[in-house]
Amino acid sequence: MARNHAGQFYSGFNRLGPWCSPSGSPAPLSCETGCGEGSWILVCRLLVPTQVSLLSMEEDIDTRKINNSFLRDHSYATEADIISTVEFNHTGELLATGDKGGRVVIFQREQESKNQVHRRGEYNVYSTFQSHEPEFDYLKSLEIEEKINKIRWLPQQNAAYFLLSTNDKTVKLWKVSERDKRPEGYNLKDEEGRLRDPATITTLRVPVLRPMDLMVEATPRRVFANAHTYHINSISVNSDYETYMSADDLRINLWNFEITNQSFNIVDIKPANMEELTEVITAAEFHPHHCNSFVYSSSKGTIRLCDMRASALCDRHSKFFEEPEDPSNRSFFSEIISSISDVKFSHSGRYIMTRDYLTVKVWDLNMENRPIETYQVHDYLRSKLCSLYENDCIFDKFECVWNGSDSVIMTGSYNNFFRMFDRNTKRDVTLEASRENSKPRAILKPRKVCVGGKRRKDEISVDSLDFSKKILHTAWHPSENIIAVAATNNLYIFQDKVN
Repeated sequence: MARNHAGQFYSGFNRLGPWCSPSGSPAPLSCETGCGEGSWILVCRLLVPTQVSLLSMEEDIDTRKINNSFLRDHSYATEADIISTVEFNHTGELLATGDKGGRVVIFQREQESKNQVHRRGEYNVYSTFQSHEPEFDYLKSLEIEEKINKIRWLPQQNAAYFLLSTNDKTVKLWKVSERDKRPEGYNLKDEEGRLRDPATITTLRVPVLRPMDLMVEATPRRVFANAHTYHINSISVNSDYETYMSADDLRINLWNFEITNQSFNIVDIKPANMEELTEVITAAEFHPHHCNSFVYSSSKGTIRLCDMRASALCDRHSKFFEEPEDPSNRSFFSEIISSISDVKFSHSGRYIMTRDYLTVKVWDLNMENRPIETYQVHDYLRSKLCSLYENDCIFDKFECVWNGSDSVIMTGSYNNFFRMFDRNTKRDVTLEASRENSKPRAILKPRKVCVGGKRRKDEISVDSLDFSKKILHTAWHPSENIIAVAATNNLYIFQDKVN
């Protein structure tokens, strides 16, 4: 049972049956890595903690029993418990989540056993720690939230794991390591760790290592602060693994992992007169293979590819990706819904995927004038833009992810729906991550939204969608068909069913 220093406990399980269509056939989705004609199962639903201490560390009780009970009896969550980012590490064995309370929870994949093969996709709590605390900037009278905006893993080089986490102003490098031995037999300290009087020491002892219960420790190794005037929205680790970049609304900085007091400004779009400001940076990412290249997106719906070999300050882009707007579709909301909320390179590095409010677009690096693929995520909301503007939902920032072979795209929507698009077959599916459907072995069916006219039995009306339930953050295992979907303080993990 894992606990952070506030005494909060993490985890919880609930297994579901396969994703199937109403007829019982597999959901119409395929990809090269095997989600083809097979079906999927909800492996577990992990509950990120509320401000409730369940048990003391001394109580030896089965973790799953604790959390199954907790899931049934505690359906509430505070603002601090809402998941704000989800990220698999490079092997997929670890899964990290950050929340609005500044906490990071790391889940570890269950090892496969001969007796329980089906548990291979389950994730248990591995470590929990408080990454950021609320701060106050007295010079600017500005409160700095503890919310974790992004988490990025570094490739594992030894027995320890390293990850970057950031809130609005400060990036931290964390080391997560295991310890199962402790030293005993100090000469200058007693058994309780207090210093001994040197006059009482008459013999010399050789300290020895004694076995102890496994402890997972998270320690901050670097703190990168005081470099951003505006809120950090992205961090990205370079393929050289020596540097990373952090982006805010107007600037992108390049850091070396070994240097915390200095960074290089590589993009600065701040105008001399702020009244002339027309766009802001919304997301940025390094190329997965070329350490000199990176992209960043803007609130105007444009993407810029930059090459750090051309100049130290990359104000002049190498390539500029923008789709011409259809004048017939222009409206009051056009600029808002065209703002890009996420940008991702494909694993191959050939394509760029962007997410705006209504669509996901795939761009070829060799074609700048228009995307090669456009997928409608929830086009049925186009008629609802006025009400979505009034309740601020139109400003929600949805993320998007590739599967391991770049053949399937996943992104979130409202009503706890999330969408998958198969690039090869051009088929798509809408699925729901909800607590109401999380009964053991229950079938999770594809969902459909009815826009007008008669509504079928298995459809939901667009007027019935709950806009307070939204899937903003998702992650896909780097090599297998395992996905993580965050819904408020619940983390749903789905796995391709093995027949």
